[in-house]
Amino acid sequence: MSDILCIYYSRTGSTRDAMTEIARTLDAELVELKDGVNRSGFGGWLRCGMDAMRRTCPPVEKPETQRPLADYRLVIIGSPVWAGRCSSVARSFLKQYGKELQNAAYVLLRGSEDKNEEVYDQMDLYTPCGHRAAVSLRSGSVGYAFWQEEFLRQTRDFLSGQEK
Repeated sequence: MSDILCIYYSRTGSTRDAMTEIARTLDAELVELKDGVNRSGFGGWLRCGMDAMRRTCPPVEKPETQRPLADYRLVIIGSPVWAGRCSSVARSFLKQYGKELQNAAYVLLRGSEDKNEEVYDQMDLYTPCGHRAAVSLRSGSVGYAFWQEEFLRQTRDFLSGQEK
């Protein structure tokens, strides 16, 4: 049983794809966040942007993990960037469960050229531990593979430092 959890929300599949690859590489447990809100199509896209701007936090379903959140050595949270913020689903998860996390890392998937690194600070508001590694990826961009590998390097460095 892995002591690393990759937990994510994905509306279009880009975040899911990135988190699946990261979980496979780190031999981590992979869990999808759900909030029961229909976010498909153009109406869903609009709802996502409005939720982000209003900082709406709809309750998320309790994630079904193999162990309690506090028992994971590292929880990697994956989220799309909506209107310069993490998704309302990821924010809700952090607001509900962030205090239980020992260590957190963030994977942001964005559609624009802006790296949105200020989103890390927004997410840190809900995790007393702050983040140990973070990356902002843009699907299909030239640097995608480089930055994903850099995130994996940072994560491995953190985990190996914990073993000592």
